[in-house]
Amino acid sequence: MTSMERILTTASHREPDRVPLLLLPTLHGARELGLTIEHYFSKAEHVVKGQLRMLERYGHDCVCGYFHVALEAEAWGGCTIFREDGPPNAGPPPLTAEAIASLQPPRIADQPGLRRVLEAQGALRRAVGDAVPVLGAVISPFSLPVLQLGFEGYLDLMFDRPELMQRLMEVNSAFCLEWANAQVAAGAHAISYVDPLASSLLVDPALYRRFGNPVAKKVIAAIAAPTAVHLASGPCLALLEDLIDTGTGMVGVGEEDLATVKEACRGRITVVGNLNGIRMRSWDEAATLAAVKGAIDAAASGGGFILSDQHGEIPWQVPETTLTVLADAVREYGRYPLTGGRG
Repeated sequence: MTSMERILTTASHREPDRVPLLLLPTLHGARELGLTIEHYFSKAEHVVKGQLRMLERYGHDCVCGYFHVALEAEAWGGCTIFREDGPPNAGPPPLTAEAIASLQPPRIADQPGLRRVLEAQGALRRAVGDAVPVLGAVISPFSLPVLQLGFEGYLDLMFDRPELMQRLMEVNSAFCLEWANAQVAAGAHAISYVDPLASSLLVDPALYRRFGNPVAKKVIAAIAAPTAVHLASGPCLALLEDLIDTGTGMVGVGEEDLATVKEACRGRITVVGNLNGIRMRSWDEAATLAAVKGAIDAAASGGGFILSDQHGEIPWQVPETTLTVLADAVREYGRYPLTGGRG
């Protein structure tokens, strides 16, 4: 099977030839090319070359055309803080609550950083065609305000100024939808709807159901490609029915029992996860094999499962040797029919 065939088969809750692997080393391309992370993300051609080299090296089932979340903060007037050994971070929040009443979504075409992402996605699509999925991503309207206002400012808005909260959800939804569909038009086959604030570890589920879930249903329904809702390491089980209600086809799994999540999702929504990227930094070969085999045993039977990490990004500190062992282990232990397992 091609990577695309493999993922479409498992997403239809059937068993493909082997377990699909969404390996997301978004930073490692810089090391492949001998560049700093800042220089790597400064040109679309760098990201394209890095992603294609890693596809050849690891033989996984996707390429990622999304750069980093700070670019979305830049679109609202923020800035990016680069570091040598980790993902770029968003700088100080660019907005205040007082600006929301007259706020308008930025135009994608006016944002140089976002245009670089679209350029990379187009080049990746031309390189891999429809054999390998090109992945895009958006920060959800519900989680984006952490970058726009800061966490404290956002919580104040959520609890004390519900009318401005609703206004911000409307503006962010318009931006999120335009940004998602621009990526699809450029070449992305699927969009990750990244919604970490939906996690019950961060806010009361009642707040998500009041503000986050309605906008998720509206935006996801209008995205012109399949989606996966990802809580960026947050556990999904407590909100699973709400996440399924958004209409998405896949859900990212955080630090939670994978077999339990798979059983709750079986035949309803595809499970993506849940290797721990932080622990992965210190895995030896035995630990890597155990993690891969454990995830496959827990969740792979019957399809509806894609092996990936919990967060949607492999940490810079994970060595290439570990990623090679991981990818090889999936090809060895993830072949269907499985020889064992309880997933």
